[in-house]
Amino acid sequence: MKTYLEPARTLPVVGTCDVLVAGAGPAGIGAALGAARCGASVILLEAANCVGGMATAGMMSHWCGGTESPLLDEIFKRTKSSPLLPPATSERANPWATAHEAQKTAVQELLLEAGVTLQYHTRIAGAVVEDNTVKGVITESKSGREVILAHTVIDATGDGDVAAAAGAEFVLGRPEDHGCQPVTLMFRIGGVDHSRAIFPGSFESLVDVPKGEIQALGHEHLPFPAGHVLLYPAPLPGEVCVNMTNVTGVNATDVRELTRAELTCREQMVKIVQFLREFAPGYENCYAVTSAANVGVRETRHFKALYQLNETDIVEARTFDDWIATRNHFNFDIHNVKGPGLDANGAQHKFRSKGKYTIPYRSCVPEKLDGLLLSGRNIDGTHKAHSNFRVMPICLNIGQGTGVAAALAARNSIPARAVDVKAVQAELMKMGIRP
Repeated sequence: MKTYLEPARTLPVVGTCDVLVAGAGPAGIGAALGAARCGASVILLEAANCVGGMATAGMMSHWCGGTESPLLDEIFKRTKSSPLLPPATSERANPWATAHEAQKTAVQELLLEAGVTLQYHTRIAGAVVEDNTVKGVITESKSGREVILAHTVIDATGDGDVAAAAGAEFVLGRPEDHGCQPVTLMFRIGGVDHSRAIFPGSFESLVDVPKGEIQALGHEHLPFPAGHVLLYPAPLPGEVCVNMTNVTGVNATDVRELTRAELTCREQMVKIVQFLREFAPGYENCYAVTSAANVGVRETRHFKALYQLNETDIVEARTFDDWIATRNHFNFDIHNVKGPGLDANGAQHKFRSKGKYTIPYRSCVPEKLDGLLLSGRNIDGTHKAHSNFRVMPICLNIGQGTGVAAALAARNSIPARAVDVKAVQAELMKMGIRP
């Protein structure tokens, strides 16, 4: 491969803060609000033109998981009161279904009210590291390359772009072969008769239709590796969120792989709409309304922290002494690494656990780097455990916990790893979190 030596240049430092949060998806939202409401000065960076990540720009159908979260309740209360919503919404819509445009504005309002400084259209280009401590980030935008410094940086990018740039150790996907869960481009369709429509909500949802069973028909007629049928009523009349595009074998930290995924998903969208018109009752007149700004990436880097959360912790509903996110519950939602449907190691309807579990602070603290916290699906966890905690409500909870920890680290001028977790827990309980 040919190389080019970029000339050295001096970058302007355009901002400083107590807590810098990279990525404004659910984990970043939780981190920014947690830190700001704890008195920290916060800058939140986002590559897209809105907050919400997969919940909004990614057009995820709903916030899945049985998590208890006062912050999520607050987000949905604000969203549902938005004047951007029609006077009447679909009665069949999941109560946690996402009205994407309304939620973008609702969450933005909450962040600005908390005093968070937002900056959109900004990508992470590198990390500022001195003496094994992350001091800030290098950004790339229309304004060129710039530097923002912070006491503590929270990496809520999903892929762990800051942590990777800083040299934190990670494993891509599952350790044995680095296989990652497939990616999906979410899209919404209109023209659906909700009174007759089917809404299979999981891989194990088997629905008989006039021409057969819908999952079997999907496997037979949709282009591989698509094949499963997942449909969710949207809050808007006649609209449905479609979670059916599927591309396997994608390393989503590689731009060329991401491009291949986008191209493939758009080709699959045409076949999916045609399939629904032919086989799904209520969808005879459906049509594409809009698609997500980018493919949804389920899995990439798992960073090495002070503790690796595992599937036994989840099944046993473990309460850690150093919890920073509580009352989390979901299944092992491992999408088949090699094709459509549920992976052999996944469990949806057959998932069993002893109750709700906690996330330990240790899983968010990189093993060897100071000045940095992990937040969201990039925390230290096994491939199987990750399939549970990667969902949006749990990422929101993790973010809130790491945000409070980062704020206390800045307040006391100490490294994030030295924070008194009991003090973090006390602040979280003031915010309505129950152990």
